[in-house]
This record gives sequence, structure tokens and C-alpha cells, in this order.
Amino acid sequence: MNSLIDTFFSRYPRKSIRLLEILPPLLSLFLISMPFWGSIFFPVQLAYFIIFFDMYWLYKSLNLAVCSFIAARKIKEAENVDWLAKAEKLSNYSKMHHVVIIPTYQESIEKLCETLENFRMQTFPPKRLFVFVGFEEREKKATEKAKILEKEYGKEFGGLYFTFHPDLPNEIKGKSSNQAYAARVAEKILIEGKGISEEFLTVSSVDADCIFDRQFFAYLSHEFLMSAAPHLKFWQSANVNYNNFWKVPSFIRVIAFFGSLWRASLLVQGLRLIPNSTYSLSFKLLKEIDYWDTDVIPEDYRIFFKAFFLKNGQVSVDPIFLKTSMDSPKSQTYVKSLMNKYHQERRWSWGISDDAVYLKWWLTVREEPFFKKTYLVGNVLLDHILWPVNWYIITISANLIVILNPVFSRTSLGHSLPQLSGFILTLCLFALFVLIYVDFDLRSKRYAKASKFRQFIFPLEFVLMPVAGFFLSSLPALISHVQLIVGKRLEYKVTEKID
Repeated sequence: MNSLIDTFFSRYPRKSIRLLEILPPLLSLFLISMPFWGSIFFPVQLAYFIIFFDMYWLYKSLNLAVCSFIAARKIKEAENVDWLAKAEKLSNYSKMHHVVIIPTYQESIEKLCETLENFRMQTFPPKRLFVFVGFEEREKKATEKAKILEKEYGKEFGGLYFTFHPDLPNEIKGKSSNQAYAARVAEKILIEGKGISEEFLTVSSVDADCIFDRQFFAYLSHEFLMSAAPHLKFWQSANVNYNNFWKVPSFIRVIAFFGSLWRASLLVQGLRLIPNSTYSLSFKLLKEIDYWDTDVIPEDYRIFFKAFFLKNGQVSVDPIFLKTSMDSPKSQTYVKSLMNKYHQERRWSWGISDDAVYLKWWLTVREEPFFKKTYLVGNVLLDHILWPVNWYIITISANLIVILNPVFSRTSLGHSLPQLSGFILTLCLFALFVLIYVDFDLRSKRYAKASKFRQFIFPLEFVLMPVAGFFLSSLPALISHVQLIVGKRLEYKVTEKID
């Protein structure tokens, strides 16, 4: 069996990947369309499926509430620990250095200064931070911005460097190719040029709008030095969208609310934690797996699974129980802000395009633990497949089956289905109450830039969730899925973010 699989992939390299590419999005379309034709052909089985899915959604809601609550407690505890003092007591602390790569394209100079200022304020000695700002060569004002940043922050760190990523053949423009270029420059400057030991060097992929907790690199140093296998590790903090929480449209705010809590909850879910957006890893590990791939758009899951399979399943992700706050999409106008969020979700949901590679590795790389690789790949596939599906099943399917099949609606099951489905989903409100509390607790005074009255009435904005969930989550994901099926690749679009 294994030889047949290997032969299939070696004989048909492009067709095999193409086949695996279209299977997950086709399954999404199947599930979305099922209430329409299933209502006619197998209404009873469909009704039980809807009830099962509602129960699954209830479980997911309660799990999110419990895990985010636990994560918030751990974050609060970690914020009160002096991580620098703990790290300084460990052997080899004096050898620790950190590389920060900030890929940027058309970010405002104010936003870049805010990010560098945050690094300057770290409790870990800034002189042992090496910051690489990765500009794109095609950006007209890149050189001008570099001069301003050099003048303001050139002497604040162990080194402040600027790279200018050219448009190279066979590369996809975006974060992944930019970071790969900057990391190779970092290797030449720091490891080959300055003799910095890669044994005690981390690298962090950082979005240009990230604001770290002041103790982040002290905490990261402690975790690196305490790890038995630091060169087989990624580290992930709680990426939350709190920087401009009260400045964005309500539709975007409710999406940011759930997204922030979901990412925080992953910190306590073991194997469910996969690097996302802003993360850290050993520079030695990054070098051994030949850096980020340059022919992809989604880079965070891709770099993790690349490392995981190349290292035979030994790579894992450890949580950093601190918040890393980022911006939600915001533009000059209300409508443009919504469109920016839409395009951001399109880019994120395009992560399903990498599922074919994960499936191929799952089938052909056999040295890693079977349960571990199956759990990791399976959860990613499930998340991507259900991304556009969830809204349709929990919002309209129970009523749709009754409308499309009046005969079934006169049966006991058909008559009670909308009420039973509604009751199960109403139970999710208990989870929502917990999430509101956890969110308020996490945002704390640092992010509380709204009046107490506005914060008090914020829960009323959740009435917008069905509309926001469709236009700013389900629809863009569905379009990405369809685009992948027809074979049209996604063009990288930078998300505009202004104060």
C-alpha cells in the first residue's frame, strides 16, 4: 500500500497535489449544499445531522469558554512574574540573543516606529535584540522609511538592519518570501559575520502592527533555556486584536472578539496550538529546514508542518502566556474598513491551499508518530473545511429543511427540529457570557480606550454576529474555496491598518 502511494505521487506529482487540493473545498461545498437537496432526498438523516452539528457547536462554544478562561488566568499569573530575574539565574543566559523579522509593505512610518519602540521597552536587554525590517524593493518609499528608522532607533538595539526583498522569479509576493529573504541576510550578518551562536538564538516572525508584552523576550529566553530540546520548538503567545478594538466598525469588532479569545484558548489545548501570525522558533531549526518557503502565501502553519515532518514529528509548540496585541483592519472609511477585513479573511482562509501538502506529507512521511500527525493534520483540515460551512448549518439549515419539504415538516421530528435546534444553540449563550467576562478581563485597563457606558453596552453588538459572520468570515472563505477548486491562485493583498 505504501509503495502504491509513493508511486502515485512520484509518477503524477502535479495531478496528485491538484487532486488533494480540491478534495477539502469540495467537501465544504458538499456540506453547504446538503440542506438544499438533502431536504428532499433524506430529510430524516439530514435532521439528525443538523442536531448532531448543533451539539458539536455547543461543545465547541463551551470548550472555547472554558479554555479561554483558563488561558486568561494563566496570562494574568504570568504577567506578574519577573521573567528577566528568572532567566538571569539560568546557565547560558548571557549567550541568549533574539532575531526579530518584521516583513512590511506600505506600512506607515508611525506604525513601524510604534513597533520598534515596543522592542526598545522590553525588559530583556535591547542590545541583545537584532531587528530586521524587511521592506519590499518595489515599495517606493522604503529607502526613505529606512533612513528615518535608522536615525531614530539605529543605536537602540544590538543591530537594526533593513532588507529590500526583490521580486524574484518563481516566488509569490508576500510575507513568507519576504521573511525568507531577511532570514538569509540575518544568517550572513549575525552567524557568519559576527559569530553569534545559533545554539542560543531565536527568530521571531513579527507583523508590523504587533505590540508585545514588555516581558516577552525575557519569558522567551527563560522558556528556551529551560527546554530540554529548544531546537525542536516553536513558541506562541496569545495574539489578540486589541490595539484599535474600539476604533473599528462593530462588525469587525465582534469578529475580533471571538478571534482573540479563540487564539488565547489555544494556549491551553496542547496539540491544537499551532503557530499563527506572530511566533518564535530556534534560528538553528529555521536554518535546518531551509527557512520559509517562497512560493506560498500562508506561512505560519506551513513553516510548522514543514519542520514537523522534516524532523520526524519531534517538533512541538510551547505556549507563552502573554498577550501580543495587533490591529484589526481599519481604513479611511467605514466601507473600506469592512472591505479590508473581507480581504484579510480571504487571505487567511486561503490556508486551505496548503492542506494538499499536509495530506501528502501525512501519507508519505512515516517516521513520525501516527496519532500525533493524524491529530494535527486532521484538526487543520477540519477547521478549514468547516470555516465556510458553520454559518449555513447553524443559522439556516434547520428552517430550510422545513421550508423545502413541507411533508416532512408535518412529522414529529420535522415539526420539532427548528425548536430543538434553537434550544441547543441558545445554550451557547452561557458560553458567550463567560467569553464576555474573559474578554473584558484580558483587555484590562491597557486597552480600555472607551467610556464605561460604551463598554457596558458592547454585548448588544453581538446581534450583528449573524451578518458579520456571513460577510466577514463564511463568504470570503467560501470564495477562497471555490477559487481553489477552479485553479485560480490568490493574489496577496496587504491589509490596510491605520490609527
